[in-house]
Amino acid sequence: MEIKPFKAFRFNEAMVGDAGKCIAPPYDVIDAIEQQQLYEKSEYNIVHITKGKTTPSDNETNNQYTRAADYFNTWVKKGILKQDTAESIYAYVQGFNLAGVGFQRFSFIALAKLEDFGKMVRPHEETLDGPKIDRLNLERATAAKFGLVFMLYDDKQKIADKIITKTANQEPLIDFVDEQNVRHRLFAITARNDIDAIAKTMTDKSCIIADGHHRYEVGLSYYKETGNPAAGYQMIAFVNTCDDGVVILPYHRLVGNLKDFCVEKLLAGLKKNFGITEFRFDSRKGQMDARQEMLMKMTVECDSGKNAFGIYAGSDSFYLAVLKNKRAIDSAAPNMSNGWKSLDVSVLHKLVLEELLGIDEKKLASQSNIEYLVGTSGAVDESINKVDSKEKQAVFFMNPVKMQQLRTVAAAGEKIPQKSTYFFPKLYTGLTIEKM
Repeated sequence: MEIKPFKAFRFNEAMVGDAGKCIAPPYDVIDAIEQQQLYEKSEYNIVHITKGKTTPSDNETNNQYTRAADYFNTWVKKGILKQDTAESIYAYVQGFNLAGVGFQRFSFIALAKLEDFGKMVRPHEETLDGPKIDRLNLERATAAKFGLVFMLYDDKQKIADKIITKTANQEPLIDFVDEQNVRHRLFAITARNDIDAIAKTMTDKSCIIADGHHRYEVGLSYYKETGNPAAGYQMIAFVNTCDDGVVILPYHRLVGNLKDFCVEKLLAGLKKNFGITEFRFDSRKGQMDARQEMLMKMTVECDSGKNAFGIYAGSDSFYLAVLKNKRAIDSAAPNMSNGWKSLDVSVLHKLVLEELLGIDEKKLASQSNIEYLVGTSGAVDESINKVDSKEKQAVFFMNPVKMQQLRTVAAAGEKIPQKSTYFFPKLYTGLTIEKM
């Protein structure tokens, strides 16, 4: 993959004060409450551009995209956003804790030449039309790229990682801790030999998009639409899969708004192809113990190479479903590879959501019956509470997709169902901005 350094626009702390108050999570993980909190954090928070508020009076000449362009152009004109003077590749270091264990994830941000999906760039997840239209409208209005595409590559020699380690001894361009207690630090790699070493390393690398599929596809569309040479490059954060800080969390699936849903009927249908283990409880403490036992058994089954997921539907039991008839998934997805069919999420979508609950691909795309909940701390409790309160009818607890599974599916040119992988932590938006 061809990459090159660039002169990013960044928040000028002489004008904005703490630049940490001006950056934000990716637009697609920000709900209305967090959007308002980010608005209040700083009048210069990037969310004003990347996820602007809409109003009932919006029209073709005054809407969230035209306002985004106004914000961006004004901030550049007034020096709120200031362009770096040196061509740089940017080292991005994130420090975080998960289940009591400390991690650091290294990435470098560079401009990468856009290519159609193929040998050099592979997606791994399905995308939706709505977000792509939204991001394309923003790019058309601003002629700029704000969010990062999260790209994975393999390098056992860790050439870029060693350069990032060395660079991280310098004074950071930005250093802040977010609400999830993740520390974000940005550094400039400006030495020509270091830039050349990273670029040479990436020349023959085949990469997988981990996050930001919509942004990458929009970049391709915008380039083909405009022919602007600057639009032929995408701002990408590259992460080495050999980095111990690469963590994939699952998305649990909450189902609701299903007509005549019945857990007994669901279990009866499951028994055709799955072995079912029940974990009963009769008290609040018993519920906690049963939940924990189910989750532990899920992990054991996953580690032994079996397809397994947990179920809770508001009764006095948790359930563990383990696929026992592998021919069922072969019949349900005859045109997919063995790698795709080996995923828990593929088994769940085809044999359960689609066949037993009637949630087909069209309904999945509309998200009328499915809510996705990231498997971070507290997600299991939140899922259970939503079912107990009758807000949802059931929850399916998932194991995380393994990195080797993701590689195998991407290498086959296939995509796993949407919302199957959550790379934690998210790459923040507004650290570097590319103006085209």
